Amino acid sequence: MSTDIILFLVGLLGGMVNAVAGGGSFITFPALIAAGVPPIVANATNTFASCAGYCSGAFGFRQELWRHRKQLLLIVLCALGGGMAGAGLLLRTSPDVFQKVVPWLLLVATVLLVYGERLQQALRRQFADHPRLSAAGTVWISLLLLVVCIYGGFFNAGLGIILLGYLTLAGYHDIHLMNGIKLMISAVIAWVAIALFSVGDLIAWREGSAVLLGTLIGGYGAVLVVKLVSQHWVRRFITATAILMTAFFFNDAYGLLS
Repeated sequence: MSTDIILFLVGLLGGMVNAVAGGGSFITFPALIAAGVPPIVANATNTFASCAGYCSGAFGFRQELWRHRKQLLLIVLCALGGGMAGAGLLLRTSPDVFQKVVPWLLLVATVLLVYGERLQQALRRQFADHPRLSAAGTVWISLLLLVVCIYGGFFNAGLGIILLGYLTLAGYHDIHLMNGIKLMISAVIAWVAIALFSVGDLIAWREGSAVLLGTLIGGYGAVLVVKLVSQHWVRRFITATAILMTAFFFNDAYGLLS
């Protein structure tokens, strides 16, 4: 079986996981590395492979986004600035440093995958009585979004979970609007990052296109999977995968078992 077909099948699975439970990057990112793509290039390529799903998802929430369009300008500007800064930081990161940093980023994403829902519930309880932010609070929440977007431009895995936690902290309650904003931010970051990664020749286009096609079809096919497989078990599967991948990259970077 050719590498492109394997990456397409991995993208298929990753797209289904993203649509059903989230965390598909824990499958697609290691698969790109296993296919021989260097880690930094695999990270950039994974962003490229995910962008179409972000755009189509945001389009699905276009009515919710349009109704709140006056709130979105600052959010888009933060996504543009943060995505550009994060992608620029990746371009300046050496392969050796990135190899050391990746396990920690995966660990953060794994913890958020496991505890993200509980964190969001805790944030909702804490900020339920504070629907509006003061001027100072708006500045701080915007700076926090900028930091989150820098993370997204540098490393894509776990971004969706982080954004949902941020939106809860910012006082949003409508889950459809939150998902729409999450996908819109992810799409803006992805397109800015892809533009910079293209200039820096960091995207493996052939491998990335195979994964991208798989994620598109997988996301659509997830509608059928949802009816057949419990989301609880999908979440358990991707959590186990995330833990194993994080352990693997820690061992690869630091030689813990050698």
